[in-house]
Amino acid sequence: MAAFQHLRATTPVPAELRGGVVAIGNFDGVHRGHQAVLERALAEAGRRGVPAMVLTFEPHPRKVFRPDLPLFVLTPPAMKARLLSLLGFAALVEQPFTPGFASLSAEAFVTDVLETSLGVTHAVTGFDFHFGKDRQGGPAYLMAAGERHGFGVTLVDAFRDEGAEVVSSSRIRGLLTEGGVEEAAGLLGYRFTVESEVVGGQQLGRTLGFPTANMRLSAEAALKEGIYAVRFRRADGTLHDGVASFGRRPTVDDNGAPLLETYLFDFSGSLYGETCQVSFFGFLRPEAKFDGLDALVSQMKRDEAEARSLLSGVRPLSELDASMAF
Repeated sequence: MAAFQHLRATTPVPAELRGGVVAIGNFDGVHRGHQAVLERALAEAGRRGVPAMVLTFEPHPRKVFRPDLPLFVLTPPAMKARLLSLLGFAALVEQPFTPGFASLSAEAFVTDVLETSLGVTHAVTGFDFHFGKDRQGGPAYLMAAGERHGFGVTLVDAFRDEGAEVVSSSRIRGLLTEGGVEEAAGLLGYRFTVESEVVGGQQLGRTLGFPTANMRLSAEAALKEGIYAVRFRRADGTLHDGVASFGRRPTVDDNGAPLLETYLFDFSGSLYGETCQVSFFGFLRPEAKFDGLDALVSQMKRDEAEARSLLSGVRPLSELDASMAF
């Protein structure tokens, strides 16, 4: 199988990808609802014997239209690319979403992007996808454009969970802001995962017997501050169970910026400079300010025991989850 390609839609895609099937959308989270669209694209590509690609928009359009509102992005480009590669796509094509692009007519989007840049033979998208200046283009427009330009179109209905509620990125964001990582995993189809470079810290954890791998997340990451049972993937693919604190370290550093600090069980060595991933399996407790370091260490030992117990019984939720966190 050819290597996965992460491309920008500013130039035509390579010849070997032209004539493929493209799934179109933001796909922030690559959750189970998105996967319903993505699986239809993969199936259509398999039926036709052509490459399957994903066309997405970066930055998220809401950041362009509402720059005053912070947006908790669930899957930044690198994480989105990893997930799509694991699902079996040949490429992720990012369309730069600028005010100029937002002003394109619906017909120009079809002609310039789908036809000229991608050379699609079939497009798959959600039933509510809109595009072009002032959202001129909708499902009916896309289907009619496909007939004019010679490509097929498949529209996929909203995906509902076992409780008949629509699975959405905003719903998942809401769960994560409350620490509901287990419920979020049920909607994502895999454990929520972040990726960042391991950076130096105060090294207090090492002094206390709990050395941590420290990672800075986006300032817009609205994950609930607290203590989590996690699984840590190193750059070389090796996995380690652990317990992570996300927050401001109130016992030792009241004014600190939020930091993700992961204590890896049964591990010693340097991780500085590695880009690693942390998958969240359970929320253990909120952050708390302790009366001195001895009380903090006692609680950290209880957190470790609880995390070890929780992680000992976990099973993959899906093939995607197995690839991400097992």
